[in-house]
Amino acid sequence: MRLTDWGRLYGLNRISTWRMYNEGRLPPDLNVEKVGGILYVIVPEDKQLLTVGYARVSSSDRKHLLEGQSSRLWKYAGENGIVMDRVVEEVASGLNDRRKKLLSLLSDPDVGWLVVEHRDRLARFGVGMVDAMLRARGGGLIVVDETEVDADLVRDMTEIMTSFCARLYGGRSARNRARRALEAAGD
Repeated sequence: MRLTDWGRLYGLNRISTWRMYNEGRLPPDLNVEKVGGILYVIVPEDKQLLTVGYARVSSSDRKHLLEGQSSRLWKYAGENGIVMDRVVEEVASGLNDRRKKLLSLLSDPDVGWLVVEHRDRLARFGVGMVDAMLRARGGGLIVVDETEVDADLVRDMTEIMTSFCARLYGGRSARNRARRALEAAGD
């Protein structure tokens, strides 16, 4: 790939990329060759990015649903010719941005592709950022079912309202106040 295309993957414009090359500020492990005045980044052929399925449920009382979610990911991969290396299962809220297993996957440079059943199984917010990061590695996000589930959106709003009310009024009555606020908004 051309050096300018590599720079574009990392949010750099053409001039900034050339300036980094001329000043010797490119990453040391980046293999750059000049052919006829054009700079190319040589990507090793043997580096194969891993494809990992990610299954998540929000609470331990839903843990029994992980097995079905994982099997649907394996089935989808098999039907679509995707060679999936493994499936990682996690019990955590989609609003939690400190999920150990997901963070471990995202920080592993060998993981290039993530397969999820729904976008909200990966995260409630910021899924586009995760996809952009994976694309910069040469991979991406594969979503089995792109449709959103209305019940999940309502549950998300309840969780957000509960969180805000807990900060404003204290944790004891936050759930009731959030429920009443949602009921009032629905009228």
